Amino acid sequence: MELDELKSLINQKLTTAHAGRSGDDIAQILTRKTVSVIDKLKRSLWIEILCCIGAILLFAYFGFAGDNHAYQVYFSAFTVLTTIFLVIVIYLLKRTQQLSATALPVKSNLQTIVNIIETFMKRYFQFTMGLMPACCVFALLLIYHDHGSIPDAGTIFGTYFKSSWQMVLFLVVYAGALATGIYYFTRWYLKRLYGRYVEQLKQCIRELEEQD
Repeated sequence: MELDELKSLINQKLTTAHAGRSGDDIAQILTRKTVSVIDKLKRSLWIEILCCIGAILLFAYFGFAGDNHAYQVYFSAFTVLTTIFLVIVIYLLKRTQQLSATALPVKSNLQTIVNIIETFMKRYFQFTMGLMPACCVFALLLIYHDHGSIPDAGTIFGTYFKSSWQMVLFLVVYAGALATGIYYFTRWYLKRLYGRYVEQLKQCIRELEEQD
């Protein structure tokens, strides 16, 4: 059977199944569907929370257990940033739980959830892309300020690079490749964890509007 024929058959069955149902029955079906999607969205937020907790523990270990002052400052700063991000994600989870549990119109709640998550995804992406150059500058400043306590840095660069322009070229290429990788990974990550469920909620909203 061709793919188009299979899609046509599925749509026909769905149409036939809904033909004998009342508007309330269809609304209940859509409500159950939205509950399922919201539960998956909550699961994604829990995954984010667990990842943040793991990152905080890892950064805190390197920040407080390390002997090098530059490393301590660098990872301690990331511990604080990740903790702030964790608080934001916990707030989003609680807000989503509140909206999905209230007795307000379902469509209004769904639209609010979609707006919140879309704003979060947008700020998440902007923060990630802005954080990368900030991290590079921060690291270089720490190395410059504490270069005496990081002898390995000079040894490594001196071993592989015979002139300063070679080192600069390497750093530019490396930073560009890293930025490209982070850009596409972040887009994929957000779509995988949140974007696909936001699109499903938008579809549910459109279906609810058709029932009005």
